[in-house]
Amino acid sequence: MDSTANGTRISAAEELGPNCEVGTKLRALYASLQDEAIPDRFLDLLEKLDAAEQKQQGETNNVGSS
Repeated sequence: MDSTANGTRISAAEELGPNCEVGTKLRALYASLQDEAIPDRFLDLLEKLDAAEQKQQGETNNVGSS
């Protein structure tokens, strides 16, 4: 977004000054993290968590129907 100061246009990057470089580097880091694969060990843990939650929900539903 541009704003006007003394009749000249200032870009958003110029408004942020030194923080602009930090933001650019953070965006680049975030983009590189998005491209990384999820480790198999982490996926296994997520599957175990899902199974435990489903088992718990099944037990809760069975207790409520008795």
